[in-house]
Amino acid sequence: MRKVQLTPWFWVAAGVLVLLAIGASAPLSPAGWAAALGYLIVSSVLVSRGLRRRGSTRFGAANAVTATRSMLVGIATGLVATSLTDRISPALLVAIVAVALALDGVDGYVARRTGSVSELGARFDMEVDAFLLLVLSVYDVRFVGGWVLALGLMRYAFVAAAWVLPFLGRPLPFRYWRKVVAAACGIVLAVIAAQVLPPIAAVIAAAGALLLLLESFGRDVLWAVRMNRADARLVSPQKASARDGSR
Repeated sequence: MRKVQLTPWFWVAAGVLVLLAIGASAPLSPAGWAAALGYLIVSSVLVSRGLRRRGSTRFGAANAVTATRSMLVGIATGLVATSLTDRISPALLVAIVAVALALDGVDGYVARRTGSVSELGARFDMEVDAFLLLVLSVYDVRFVGGWVLALGLMRYAFVAAAWVLPFLGRPLPFRYWRKVVAAACGIVLAVIAAQVLPPIAAVIAAAGALLLLLESFGRDVLWAVRMNRADARLVSPQKASARDGSR
């Protein structure tokens, strides 16, 4: 029998089926459908392009786990977009997010066990984490205030800064703490979304998560600055030697 090779588009179809199942009891708004489908399609296009650029024809088990998480994030995106105009079930949103968060450590474990660790897989995992934080922070604005969006926008602010300061875009060394912080922030935002904390406790928890994220990004920025200065020190003697040789 021929083995069926799954592609990123399999999870788009799966996501649509789940959205239809959810819609049977809790219909999504048109904006919710647009947001969910937009995320699922765009993420699948980007992953497919990444696979083609690397000449990869195999969508491994670890990427399949990450794609499942990504599908759940797409569904959460649809629910949060719907919540901007209509009522949704917070319990349903938190349940979907909880599964996505629980799978967060599985993809890395599977990649290590199967020897399929890759730059694409790590980037895919990171971007799913970042978008989940953005989606949850949008939902949590109503509970702790607009400043909580800083949690969700920080990754994208870092990317924008790298366009202006290219040295910030150099590949970062692996740091497990980065993963821990992302997971902790996701858990805090999910707990706030569940509305189980008193208002002041929700604000304090969100502020603590923001401080953790600032520390993590700050450490990456400092590392990039040090590496850029080290590169500049290496280049300066070479330029001086070149000038001396031309005299």
